[in-house]
Amino acid sequence: MAQFEIKNLTFTYPTAKNHPALSDINLNIEQGEYVTVCGRSGSGKTTLLKHLKSVLAPHGKLEGEILFEGKNLKDTDLRTQSSRIGYVMQNPDNQIVTDKVWHELAFGLESLGTDQKTIRLRVAEMASYFGIQGWFHKNVNELSGGQKQLLNLASIMAMQPSVLILDEPTSQLDPIAASDFLNTVKKINRELRTTIIITEHRLEDIYYCSDKVVVIEDGKMIAKDEPRKVGDYLKKCGNEMFTAMPTPVQIFYGVGGKGRCPLTVREGAEWLDQVFQDHAPRVTAVDDTPEADLDPDNIKNPAVLVKEAWFRYEKDSPDVLKGVTLQVPKNVLYAIVGGNGTGKSTTLKVISNICKPYRGKVLINGKEVKKYKSGELFLGNLAMLPQDPQSLFAKKSVQEELEEMLTGSKEEKAEKVAEMAELCDITRLLKSHPYDLSGGEQQRAALAKVLLTDPKVLLLDEPTKGIDSFFKQKFADIMMKLKERGVTIIMVSHDVEFCARYADLVSMFFDGGIVTTNTPNRFFSHNSFYTTAANRMSRHVFTNAITNEDVIELCQKNR
Repeated sequence: MAQFEIKNLTFTYPTAKNHPALSDINLNIEQGEYVTVCGRSGSGKTTLLKHLKSVLAPHGKLEGEILFEGKNLKDTDLRTQSSRIGYVMQNPDNQIVTDKVWHELAFGLESLGTDQKTIRLRVAEMASYFGIQGWFHKNVNELSGGQKQLLNLASIMAMQPSVLILDEPTSQLDPIAASDFLNTVKKINRELRTTIIITEHRLEDIYYCSDKVVVIEDGKMIAKDEPRKVGDYLKKCGNEMFTAMPTPVQIFYGVGGKGRCPLTVREGAEWLDQVFQDHAPRVTAVDDTPEADLDPDNIKNPAVLVKEAWFRYEKDSPDVLKGVTLQVPKNVLYAIVGGNGTGKSTTLKVISNICKPYRGKVLINGKEVKKYKSGELFLGNLAMLPQDPQSLFAKKSVQEELEEMLTGSKEEKAEKVAEMAELCDITRLLKSHPYDLSGGEQQRAALAKVLLTDPKVLLLDEPTKGIDSFFKQKFADIMMKLKERGVTIIMVSHDVEFCARYADLVSMFFDGGIVTTNTPNRFFSHNSFYTTAANRMSRHVFTNAITNEDVIELCQKNR
């Protein structure tokens, strides 16, 4: 008997009567399966997952039925659903409900009326299994993003669910924390036989271990099969979802590989060994010419200069920033990478004068930020896209959000809004409430709102979070156009693939300061973990290939 049986499921939101979010979905999920659901942002993935737990199902018109363990889900009582169906959301802060780690672990069991002895045993077991002992008594607000998401997972697993649903659970985590988290999910699936249903934009760590991959496009299920067959199908039919496939898959088909398609970095490296088993490559490196406009004038007169900035949030708390010094030339895309909780976002807040350092100084285009008059800093000089796009929303529609940033006649506002909506691919979302959008759609709407201020310096905190691979390309095009218009961009990001492909300079942030800065090629080609899948897959053959295109180009040159 299938754990979930989805039969002819069609769902339409009240505000989109002629455009169903889901259309005729038929899917069986067996006990113990690992199912990956992928698709573009706004394709219906999250809507589908939320329908698998009644309390989260959105309001709208529903047709078809969902069976859970042979029984109609709507007839399954909430207690059973709460204990048997676990759900991990995108944002860990949206799911934590208590103030202490130990209390969060016990909260679900307490809500179910579990006896005290069982609660103590389950909490101890989960704390040990997930390695939480070291921060068991901490306040949850002291935890990093990775720790919070791990706590959410442990709290759910304490209730011993048979199904675990995860909606882009690593969107706010750094690459190492994300990999650790997803490895834990895989371990739960393999060792406890818990059914896993997961959506992710980053498929590197989950695609290969999936029993079944489901591809959704515009609310319709266009593919449902094992990973290799789905990759082959998407390539053969020329579907744009192929660009979201893991790096080894894209490189294999990009080179025109034959035989069994690799799914992991290890398999990809072994496949490269086979490619060059009869001859050593003649060309082993790509051109390493820096693309950044680092002329002497740009270096002498940087757009942003931070000198020995020290900052702490409270008088007696530890320093978050410890003498941060960075120099950002004009007209470049400057990326900052590093682990959760190291001080990257705080640095952006210091640059924007939201947080004021107690030592050191910050200059924007040669002028100290503290010398800008009230409001002057954000009037065409500097703008910031925060990590949580919802913090920018206060109106009832996306159109009103954008119009709020503009002055002039109604016609002038409408023209500028239409232009920006088209640029950020949100035209069809203008009438929607911002909170009704998917995570990726909210990110695009927030970006449009920020760009309407026409800043000279743009600060971006995790701008590609929740955005699919298709809009990432469009987002990169927007960044390139902004640079051409003289805008300097500072981006904090966990998306190393995006930074490797589009940044001009990359810095590593650690323990409250910048450790090193270099061009993407030189930066990523020397790292073991903070690097791209393409580099890890090919570094034993090529010296500095960091993108899929680099590896494909070198393979073709050595034919």
